[in-house]
Amino acid sequence: MYSKVKIFGHPVHPMLVPFPIAFYTATLICAIVYSAQGDTFWFQAAYASNVAGVVMALVAGLFGFIDFVGIPSGTRAKKHGYQHLIFNSGAFLLFALNLWLNSGQWDAAAPDMRFGFILPLIGVMFMLAAGYLGWTLVQTDHVGVESATPEERYAETHRATKFR
Repeated sequence: MYSKVKIFGHPVHPMLVPFPIAFYTATLICAIVYSAQGDTFWFQAAYASNVAGVVMALVAGLFGFIDFVGIPSGTRAKKHGYQHLIFNSGAFLLFALNLWLNSGQWDAAAPDMRFGFILPLIGVMFMLAAGYLGWTLVQTDHVGVESATPEERYAETHRATKFR
């Protein structure tokens, strides 16, 4: 099973997923630091990271959904794809809720970060589960990987190199 959307032969979804991962992780770290120190810089950093994470999750999710639709029904890969979709949707909803709860506080002298870092922590746990399932889709189910015969793989890795 191969990826439906590619740029120069490389699947787009795996190129985009590091962005929400990094931004969601930054949201959690900045929220923890803000909860400990109370410096508004950390609230603003958490909020900005949260916005970027939600936006990039939508972009990555769009390309992931296109790949998901291409997985044949009734396969183990489709089952893992559903699970991956559910955990990613859960993470997205938790970070979107966190964003909504903290909206309008950018310029506040002492922002009230409702639920502190609890929502980002649960969101990151969902993201980790989704990441494991994404890894399973690639490594076990070979989604997004063009299949080659063992002979083709051997020939590719043992190709003779000419030196001049």
